[in-house]
Amino acid sequence: MTANAPANAAKTTECTKINLCYCVNSDLKATIDTKVVRLRQLLADQRKAGKLVGYMSVPLSPSGGGNFDVNKEVAESAKAAIEKRFGAEYLFVLNPGTPDADLPNGSGADYMLMWTTLLEGPNGLGEDLDFAYFVGPRDFARYFALDGTADLAKINRYFDERVKANPAFEKAVKDGLSRNAFRNYYALKASTAFSRGAHDEWNIIRTVNERRRNDPKLGIANQLPVLFDGLGVAPSGWEANVSDGYAGRCAP
Repeated sequence: MTANAPANAAKTTECTKINLCYCVNSDLKATIDTKVVRLRQLLADQRKAGKLVGYMSVPLSPSGGGNFDVNKEVAESAKAAIEKRFGAEYLFVLNPGTPDADLPNGSGADYMLMWTTLLEGPNGLGEDLDFAYFVGPRDFARYFALDGTADLAKINRYFDERVKANPAFEKAVKDGLSRNAFRNYYALKASTAFSRGAHDEWNIIRTVNERRRNDPKLGIANQLPVLFDGLGVAPSGWEANVSDGYAGRCAP
């Protein structure tokens, strides 16, 4: 979840254990640290209950034609589907849309500093996680009840019905969200592939797995499993870097 940071906020470069750096609002650093401690405890509590723990990467920003509230609902739907698939008594999925992760006036870089610090773990080996799940087109299709027949028309109908029933969505349309942009985004682009934050999260998990492979106590057999769109990712995929999203130092 991101919001626009105040224009006059003091910016500073913060780097993490795995050497990913972000240009962040210095006033939020203490809040980010507190959030990480609480989220890390949440994951520890789930493990103590005997559950596997996974992080779900999902686009929440409306960039590209989406809608923040719709994306939050997709995230909740995807989390429920993953936990149902594996058994909620055995597995817990951390949804980044949780209110516990809210950063008032946080930018994308502020959020990514928080998530990087959590996902990399205390020693940069992703110790708090058992797997990572990257949301894909099928996860979005499930939410919209797309079945492979006239899916564009189904998304158009969803848009029209939501405008009538949801005041916040109606306002988003008045503020510039178009029917065509919404339809095209959710039909063709809706996935972590088009998300800046998800690009950073992919690189976090890739780096963590590289460090695990090079750790004599862990090695290849103890990498974090990576799933995209419900399917396991081949090693040639998860060992590859992608372009940065919000990562990068402050300009001099």
